[in-house]
Amino acid sequence: MSVPSVASGASSLPFDARPLVENVPPGAARAFVQELRRTGRLKSSPFSGVLIFVGVAVVVLVVFGSIAVTMISTAVSAIGAEGGGGMALLFAFAPILVIGIIAAVGIALSVRGARTGSDRMYRLDGFARANAMQYVPRFDNPGLPGMIFSLGNSRHSTDIVRGDRPRFVEFANYRYTTGSGKNQQTHHWGYVAVKLDTPLPHIVLDATSNNGLFGSNLPLAFDKDQRLSLEGDFDRYFSLYCPADYERDALYLFTPDIMARFIDNAAALDVEIVDDWLFLYAKRDFSTLDPQTWAWLFSVVGALLDKFAQWARWRDERLAADRMIPDAAAPGAAALAAGAGLAAAPAGGGAAASVPFTPPRDALRPPPGVAAQGRRLQRGVPWVPIVVGGVLVLFWIVVQVGGALLR
Repeated sequence: MSVPSVASGASSLPFDARPLVENVPPGAARAFVQELRRTGRLKSSPFSGVLIFVGVAVVVLVVFGSIAVTMISTAVSAIGAEGGGGMALLFAFAPILVIGIIAAVGIALSVRGARTGSDRMYRLDGFARANAMQYVPRFDNPGLPGMIFSLGNSRHSTDIVRGDRPRFVEFANYRYTTGSGKNQQTHHWGYVAVKLDTPLPHIVLDATSNNGLFGSNLPLAFDKDQRLSLEGDFDRYFSLYCPADYERDALYLFTPDIMARFIDNAAALDVEIVDDWLFLYAKRDFSTLDPQTWAWLFSVVGALLDKFAQWARWRDERLAADRMIPDAAAPGAAALAAGAGLAAAPAGGGAAASVPFTPPRDALRPPPGVAAQGRRLQRGVPWVPIVVGGVLVLFWIVVQVGGALLR
């Protein structure tokens, strides 16, 4: 396989997919997994499922075997006494034969699955190293600020591929569970996490292409009053949510050229900007052995990277009051001015004393950060699923009552 290069504008991301498809040397994957376990990078053995299955198979064979032995003994006695126990012997052997076949097939499939898992980790590690990145098999409770990382239980990222050049980027699969018992559900996501240069307002781009019958596929709903309509065709591809009174800031961040990048490259993904992170989400695995998936993800990130420099210049004007320098005549003004690297007016008056105090422009520029009201979007209520669920429940009640009356 040739080494593709994913280009975006003036930037280019080198991308080597060969380790994903090259043959794995005999024993290399198993040795790699053993090294992962020895160094603590992999806490659970990929063969644990095989061991559990073998243990269950042994118990089943012992239980059913004892029953089968009794039945065989009875059949043998019947053959010796009457000479007609052939069918009884066949039926006696049948259960243990079936159980043995099922156990053998199950063990073979489990061993094959474990071997496939080892090969997968070996290939992904080679892919990460070939592209100057790092592979991490699993990380529990990643603690990232995105919307999917605080939901449910048993939260963990798997098959993580991360790098820090030209900025920190992490590709991974993510799982969490909700409910319990028969109602327990495992949620599957793929995500890309990109570290930004400065904290930004909480903004969500809900892609319209992956919405379902009942609306957004996102796990959270946001107050509709925070919906902001942008110019051009952007609303056809994304529903943009930003905190109240941050509409002007969103327009500053999403200039026409940046909107075009998202439409052309990320229209199939949901996007979240929160704190100093940008997340790309989809309900599918991102970290796979498919070179085409990686080529797509690298192209998306490459298309956005050179635009993040514009976002680094954004400042929240609501924080400017915290940086205001008081009048030079106020108590403590000289100390504040000195702390800011400014020259205080002479105490004896004179010409210098009559010159108005004009701090440098940077002294009044807000610091990096976001005011409290812009850090998180207000949650909303997903009315459509609630209404549909209510209608279905009402319909079920009517059917039950009608059936009872007809009887």
